[in-house]
Amino acid sequence: METLVNAYRDMDTSQRVLHAVGGVVVAVVSVVAIRKLFHKETKKEYPRDTVIHHQIGRGPYAPSMTPFAVKLETYLRMARIPYQNVHGMQMSSKGKLTWIEYNGQAVADSTLCIEFLNKKLGVDLNRDLSPADRGVAQAMQVMVEEHMYWLLVLFRWVYDNDKSLLMKTFKWGAFLLWLVRRNVKKQTWSQGLGRHTEEEGTGMFKNDLQSLSDFIGTKKFLMGDEPCETDCAVFGQLSQVYWHFRGTGHENILKDKYPNLANYCERMKETFWPDWDQCITHGGTREATK
Repeated sequence: METLVNAYRDMDTSQRVLHAVGGVVVAVVSVVAIRKLFHKETKKEYPRDTVIHHQIGRGPYAPSMTPFAVKLETYLRMARIPYQNVHGMQMSSKGKLTWIEYNGQAVADSTLCIEFLNKKLGVDLNRDLSPADRGVAQAMQVMVEEHMYWLLVLFRWVYDNDKSLLMKTFKWGAFLLWLVRRNVKKQTWSQGLGRHTEEEGTGMFKNDLQSLSDFIGTKKFLMGDEPCETDCAVFGQLSQVYWHFRGTGHENILKDKYPNLANYCERMKETFWPDWDQCITHGGTREATK
């Protein structure tokens, strides 16, 4: 723990902000939130056999501004696992959000959370898939989470477009936004996709969407008429494109260019999020009630 604290203290302001949320989606930063990173709080008691899902606050038009929180919460709903959300800035052992606690055991990283719960509770949302289909589903998840995700990061933070949604959601000023963008540029440059021009990145992004659109075709869900675990990951990423792409210049790209993906998003929302309107802030005009 001491090593993590020292490493955190060595970061500049923008690095601290980004590190706190996994390098991409940042909650409202305040003195209180920063203090919590260093203040050892009394361990809270939570109900047993209930997943405690730690995540940032609700998003303006989708339940979260981070696709990985949408992914994990969709999984919990799909698997019908009892859970409780805890919104805030309490970090995992890896210094990231989203993460879970279950009967006192903490697990970080959305994919590792799902693997843990699958083993612990005997869940298998891919039980109807053949080995070949499981392989395809895994490949699709890697594409959206390890490639398309970073392009979403570039659109949201780096490319020259309207950042008012970010500033309004996180209640930031121009200077803090500049600091965060500077750090994201460093991260995406190191990752590799940030080395490309905006035109090249946009082309890659559209290729990923086209691949998803072609693969899903007329199917109800990713792999057929029934949803599988990978639908949670795909929906998590697409939720940011469909609902949180305002100001990028591509706000309606799914509706206009890939209508089957837009329909897919609506279908996932209707199937697993009947309380959607209670889980968003409606553009910051009201508090989410769930």
